[in-house]
Amino acid sequence: MLNPELVERAVELLRHGGVIALPTETVYGLAANAEDELAVRRVFAIKGRPATHPLIVHLPGAEHLSSWARDIPDAAHRLADAFWPGPLTLVLPRTPRATDAVTGGQDTVALRVPGHPVALAVLKALGGGVAAPSANRFGRVSPTTAEHVRADLGDDVDLVLDGGPSTVGVESTIVDLSAGAPAILRPGGLSSEDIERVLGHPVPVRLASKVRVSGSLASHYAPRAGVVLTEPREAAARVRSLRDQGLRVGVLGPESLELPPDVARFDVPEDPAGAARVLYARLREADERGHDVLVACLPAASGLGIAVRDRLSRAAAPRDPHS
Repeated sequence: MLNPELVERAVELLRHGGVIALPTETVYGLAANAEDELAVRRVFAIKGRPATHPLIVHLPGAEHLSSWARDIPDAAHRLADAFWPGPLTLVLPRTPRATDAVTGGQDTVALRVPGHPVALAVLKALGGGVAAPSANRFGRVSPTTAEHVRADLGDDVDLVLDGGPSTVGVESTIVDLSAGAPAILRPGGLSSEDIERVLGHPVPVRLASKVRVSGSLASHYAPRAGVVLTEPREAAARVRSLRDQGLRVGVLGPESLELPPDVARFDVPEDPAGAARVLYARLREADERGHDVLVACLPAASGLGIAVRDRLSRAAAPRDPHS
């Protein structure tokens, strides 16, 4: 999986304004040297991403934190020690090293150390940070394999590093530590229970915040098919109702779900971590099979189930018709 020649090529591209697809444990990222403003702006252009929507800077290790952030509270160090490398992003006041192109013009920067050997090898060889949103068109389903990236972006990306399927499957949890008490601004691959265990106190989820962060728009992570949310016990009735309207319907839910035998199923594991791992792949499969509507069963609102519910809710939100 770790090819030294490809790592060297990736680093050379990053040093000379290139944009690459980088595997991480959460999803694949579209990476540019975070200190190369033209390369960062190319990331926005490839994705079709609004310039005010900030990026996450991926670092080689926690020892780089102080060169990108200032006024770092003790809570940030405790979380970094506990969960880096891993699916945790910290929002902190920025240093001049984090430019407006990366932060969307804010005085804060989002930072993380990814938990994937290929990503870490590239970052350590580069010796700096990369700005890396998910490697897909803006607002669409995030990629969890190299094949997903190629299908979405084609030749727009200079190199796709194949690190196998992402093991977490949803984006990192974003914790704001830029002012006052910590708050979760985006549920993700690290549960709030784990964060609270390290900090020793409750940490609220605050989806509405003055601090803009990745993945915070109402409509996001959306397949082409419409998404209808339901509790598992109501799925069969929703399917019948939608079929009566002449729609081609698929169902995303646990394998134990009782449905008519001719319904297209996109099964996910019962446990929330398993559901998170395959969520985006299942959404993409539904698109490939041309369904009009996907009835998506909501998991329990605990652990990584909170992140899965968040992604499904955004996938189901009304969309900008011009997106």
